[in-house]
Amino acid sequence: MFINLTNHPSDKWSEEQLEAARRYGEIVDLSFPIIEPTYSKDDIMFLVRECTETIMGIKEGVTVVHVMGEMTFTYNLINALKDAGITCLASTTERNTIMTPDGKKISEFKFVQFREY
Repeated sequence: MFINLTNHPSDKWSEEQLEAARRYGEIVDLSFPIIEPTYSKDDIMFLVRECTETIMGIKEGVTVVHVMGEMTFTYNLINALKDAGITCLASTTERNTIMTPDGKKISEFKFVQFREY
């Protein structure tokens, strides 16, 4: 099983990214928690424990967890999951930035691969 714990549901992914994820098994999307900028470390650790418990509750068949999001939560969650023997992955992309005539910057991302933390 491939758990996608990001703000990017797999139904919006490119076929290349879906194919790469399916190599690990069935894709299951979990919502990335809302992390307020005012949260303390204790608040973050509470969310990490909740999320770890959720993932461990469905551990049967879990091969990897794709984790991308707010950095302090992500760092602590990855450490907790790795301590539990679960492989964690990041997605890598190529970024193409386009400047429009009115000065707006548009970034397009093309999936390249999953990489282990």
